[in-house]
Order: sequence, then C-alpha cells, then structure tokens
Amino acid sequence: MPQRDVFVTAADGTRLYADDRGPTASSLTPILCLPGLTRNSRDFEPLFGLFEDKRRVIAMDLRGRGRSDRATDPATYTPATELQDVLAVLDHLQFARVALIGTSRGGIIGMAMATVAKQRLAGLLLNDIGGQIEAVSLQRIAERTGLPVRYANWDEAAEGFAHSAVGFAPLPRDVWLKVVKRIYRESGGVIVENHDLALARTLSPPEEIAVGKPAELWPLVPGLAGLPLALLRGEGSDLLSAATVQRMQEILPDLQTTTIPGRGHVPFLDETESITAIEDWISRVDEAEKGR
Repeated sequence: MPQRDVFVTAADGTRLYADDRGPTASSLTPILCLPGLTRNSRDFEPLFGLFEDKRRVIAMDLRGRGRSDRATDPATYTPATELQDVLAVLDHLQFARVALIGTSRGGIIGMAMATVAKQRLAGLLLNDIGGQIEAVSLQRIAERTGLPVRYANWDEAAEGFAHSAVGFAPLPRDVWLKVVKRIYRESGGVIVENHDLALARTLSPPEEIAVGKPAELWPLVPGLAGLPLALLRGEGSDLLSAATVQRMQEILPDLQTTTIPGRGHVPFLDETESITAIEDWISRVDEAEKGR
C-alpha cells in the first residue's frame, strides 16, 4: 500500500508531518500512532505491514521530531500543545475517531486526549507508559535528550545505542541496526539525532529528579475507563514499574497488560507478544465500534 505524506500547519505555524497508509475507503477505525519523546513515525514501521492492507494507519512526527518542523518557541514542546497538534491532524484527515497507539510520550498525549477529547478515541494502547514515570528513568532521559548524536556510520550508531540501552537482553547487531535507522538520520555523511535538542528544556526540573521525585500521571488514569485498553511493558523497563502496572489494573479492571520479555524502555512493537496484544486490542476496538 503506497505511503501518503501528510503535512498540516499547527495553530502557531509549525508544520507537522504524518505518514498515512492504508485504504482510504476502509470503514474500519483508523489507527493513530504517536511516538516517544525523541522518536518519530518510523518507530511504527512494524505495524504498517500488519494493518495497512485493511485500514488506515497514521504515524505522526510530533513537533520538533522527524519531518515535522522544529518549533519557533521550545516552550511549546509540551503534551498539551502536542495534543492540540494531534487534533489538528485528525481534523485535517477528517477522522472523527481513532484507535491510538502511544509509545511513552505518545501515550501521555493519548491519556490527556481521553480527558479533553474522549469522544475522538475508540481505544488506547499504551507502550511502556502509565500512571508514574520512575525518577531513575527521568534522570537518564534528561541527561541524554539535549546531547547531540554524532556517529561515523550506522554500525557505530547501532553499537552505541545498544551499549546505552537499559534493560534489554543481548540482541543481534542487525536488530539494533534496524532500530537506529528508525531513530536517527544521516546528515553530511554522519549519523545524527532526529529531534530538536531544545526538547530537553521542557523536561522535569533537575532538582526534582535529583531527590528521586517521580513524574505523576495518576490523575489521567481514571479518565481511560470505558475504552478498550491495553498496556505493553518492557520486562526490563526502568520507566514503567511492575508496581505501577498493578496499580493501573486496580484502577482499570478491563486493562489488558502484556510484559514483553527481553525489552527495556521501549518495546519495538515487532515482538510476537507485542503483535499478539495489539491484534487482540484492535479486535476489541472493532467490536466496541460495531455497537456505536
């Protein structure tokens, strides 16, 4: 199925990019994919082959990432502004409702969307994000987000990324090579980051991270009730703890959770366990939408 490049101008003039695939005439609920803090739409390549011959699949580059513009004002790198960007893209595509897959930051946006625009959500799948972000992970993310990436070639990038990846089982070089080619980009003969380094300015204050204060998202969790829900957690994730997942299940009894072995933050979405969970979740979305 051919890829369609979608460009939408946000309210403040920032041009946003989305990768749109699948049959435009499909009556099935579209899937909207939102990536993590410094990641981009290419993270969802494993899902294109799964669904694009049946339904629309849209993977978005949040502002300052991938093919979306860097923001003129870095203070707009917040989930609240990014949610408004997402709604602008949905309006442009004339999607009344979507099934949302959110990785990390994308999942936060999805949870916020359930609070302010729940009627636009047919279901939500969270990839390694929940009601609390652990301080040890916040510190790691804050330290790395503002640092430039410079690798001489893709092999060096794969080795460097694998060395710094937390909580992952040993993986073959070709796996890491595939991952970094989604995350980074080539520029001037070297491999560089594919996000605005100014993103680091909007992260948790260092003094809060230093005293081990986690980021609390619990107020958003009850608002997810009533949606077809699923949650993936990397077995070695330092961002989403098993205790957080358990508490979320207590708040949301219908939440279907899956632990992805050998993965940290975040699962790649090409694992057998991830694919099985995603297919089960979208089936529940479709069944729920039939009754609307």
